[in-house]
Amino acid sequence: MNDTDLAPNAANHAPLTPLIFLDRAADLYPKRLAIAHGGLRRTWAQTRERCRRLASGLMRRGLHPGDVVAVMLPNVPAMVEAHFGVPLAGLVLNALNTRLDAEALAYMLLHGGAKAVLVDAELTGVMRQALDLAVAQGLPAPLVVDVPDPEFVVQGVSIGSLDYDALLAEGDPADALPGVAHEWESIALNYTSGTTGKPKGVVYSHRGAYVNAVSNILEWDMPRHPVYLWTLPMFHCNGWCFPWTVAARAGVNVCLRKIEAQAIFERMRSEGVTHYCGAPIVHGLLVNAPAQMKAGIVQTVRAMVAGAAPPAAMIEGLEAMGFELTHVYGLTEVYGPATVCAKQADWEALPLPERARLNARQGVRYHLQDGATVRDADTLAEVPHDGQTMGEVMFRGNILMKGYLGNPLATAEAFRGGWFHTGDLAVVDPDGYIKIKDRSKDVIISGGENISSIEVEDVLYRHPAVMVAAVVAMPDATWGETPCAFIERKPGAQATAEDIRAFCKLHLAGFKVPRKVVFGEVPKTSTGKIQKFALREQARSRDAIDL
Repeated sequence: MNDTDLAPNAANHAPLTPLIFLDRAADLYPKRLAIAHGGLRRTWAQTRERCRRLASGLMRRGLHPGDVVAVMLPNVPAMVEAHFGVPLAGLVLNALNTRLDAEALAYMLLHGGAKAVLVDAELTGVMRQALDLAVAQGLPAPLVVDVPDPEFVVQGVSIGSLDYDALLAEGDPADALPGVAHEWESIALNYTSGTTGKPKGVVYSHRGAYVNAVSNILEWDMPRHPVYLWTLPMFHCNGWCFPWTVAARAGVNVCLRKIEAQAIFERMRSEGVTHYCGAPIVHGLLVNAPAQMKAGIVQTVRAMVAGAAPPAAMIEGLEAMGFELTHVYGLTEVYGPATVCAKQADWEALPLPERARLNARQGVRYHLQDGATVRDADTLAEVPHDGQTMGEVMFRGNILMKGYLGNPLATAEAFRGGWFHTGDLAVVDPDGYIKIKDRSKDVIISGGENISSIEVEDVLYRHPAVMVAAVVAMPDATWGETPCAFIERKPGAQATAEDIRAFCKLHLAGFKVPRKVVFGEVPKTSTGKIQKFALREQARSRDAIDL
């Protein structure tokens, strides 16, 4: 076939961007609820108008396409609006982690070159420090906008030159907006956790955000008009692209400032929540809540959990609550989740513990991700599907970052050999499902034998007294390394170190049983991930003692 005379044109080709979902929701369902935040209710028509006002207001304040707008906001309505209003003006959204300190935030503001900053009233203290540091280090003073929350009254000092409503009032929803000329244009800038060195700036494209937003719908079989509870921070991989996913389905964004079990269950009842996402620690909070707190939820609630390996005990607990769990896996560089543990029909006939074991795997590639595989990190040869041979998890496809901002060497290394290298070690089961065994730096080598810290943690989580567990390598004069377990006990639990070790001996080979058990609060990153680097340092010191 000779089709060389056929070319893309304005009629048959348009850049892929998730921004189109806002117009469709507002055109088709203008009166349907888009945002619920305490007593505040806004429709999709109202939300579109506010998003366009935000875009116009930023443009009228002198921002130009490609400029970065940093937002320091909890999961409030303005955060939903920023995911549309900022890119509608051709600008790049940099959602800052609300749990970071001023020094880290200053680095991100300076590195990203923020031209405007939106700040929640509760967070003005740390942001004032961050802005002062960034400007002192050379950042031209950005436009700073205070964002009050009508559902949250805080005594604080204004640090902006105007407030959010005033900025929207300056904008005109009828203004011509630049649109998206090419789908490779940047839509967002996100920063990695930075647990080893400076955080890296991960740049997302309109195309990647569109593809992952749609893939979220496919993985979850998400129907029209879902009621989505914002337990997952929108600063984390842009909420795994769910601000755009919810718009595509004309759903309801149920906002939530703080993660508290009581508040979550209350909104599940009052708003009829149907979907929510979160890290294992959030789901564990719900599983371990008192029974009376969970009462009265009659609708089906679909939960999405991500993490290197959510413990089987947590999966069992959610199923016991009647929640339908979907396990996904990903990283900042792949827009959040990019694999899913797709359930098979014959799993339903299996006992709950076996279903939990199968569901704890990282699974298979997202619908719209081209490839998720486990390969030898050096040769790039795919590992056999034997459930034993370990390799590195790698991705390829449209659900991948453009690269690291201002760091071409790190970008080239991440994409070495035409695959994105995650640093996660995994096996592939005979059915083709990926199962992560550890981060490459978290494998414990004891007497020449590899011990998966995740395998030990899975056993620990089955102990009725364990709320949080983490296992790292501890130096040993005889074996080189042995496992050291750090545990947060459930309220009122009285388990001792010997109780924990005895339980592990029932389920693990002797050399895998933790030699030491340390009780206390387990340090976590600002996104709720356990800080194993801190635990490794503690395990190497004299502080790692039995308590």
